[in-house]
Amino acid sequence: MANTKDKRNVILLAAGAFAVVLAINFCLIAFTPLRTLIPGYPNAETRRQNVETALMVDSLQIALSRWELYSENLSRVLSGQKTISLDSLNTVGTEYLSRSLDARQDSILRAAVADEAREAEIEKNLRTIPIEGLHFFPPLKGNVSLGYDESSHPAVDIVAAKDQLVCAILEGTVLFAGWNDENGYTVIIQHPGNIVSSYSHCQRILKQKGEKVKAGTSIALAGTTGSSSAHPQIHFELWYNGRSLNPTDYIKF
Repeated sequence: MANTKDKRNVILLAAGAFAVVLAINFCLIAFTPLRTLIPGYPNAETRRQNVETALMVDSLQIALSRWELYSENLSRVLSGQKTISLDSLNTVGTEYLSRSLDARQDSILRAAVADEAREAEIEKNLRTIPIEGLHFFPPLKGNVSLGYDESSHPAVDIVAAKDQLVCAILEGTVLFAGWNDENGYTVIIQHPGNIVSSYSHCQRILKQKGEKVKAGTSIALAGTTGSSSAHPQIHFELWYNGRSLNPTDYIKF
């Protein structure tokens, strides 16, 4: 009888010791950095990389959406179709971004949205003004070396000094900023009221596609880039509702 009782005590003692060891191991794994040694358990660096990757994917998706809208607008301008509202360009990705921002960024986002709303209201008011009532900032001061012809030369060429600043004629959004074999470095800007301006033969571009600019903002430096430019100049085009206009009717160079 005594032997049976002793065996039972030994079993209970062993079971208790096993339970204590198991509890200690659980605490060590659950509440200490030892848990990061478990294969497949994400450590701090892995979690940081996951967060950065998620934010990068968000940014790429937003950039892709904006690029698609700007490309569509440029295509419409070149084909004479009605352009997409600037309100659409300004608000792409806002809802998507708000889901990825934490509480500390919420006030910044709200301020940005409020600014965009005010700018959209200003642009809406500008759209109601006929083009004849707008004040255009000259892209640069200089002599017109080649005038406007609707069929053969729907632009004006303005003689400039090398690296002379080229300015936006109105506020707007940069639709294109890049290279063209014939016209060299070129900047195209969409303005409120379906107005588009184009500046070619630039020596250097100072703005990127998607940037907002104000009237008189420096957007490029005049130069001789492109196959059709022999001296520093700017090949300037002005479009309204898909139709080219004579810039000298609206701007004093």
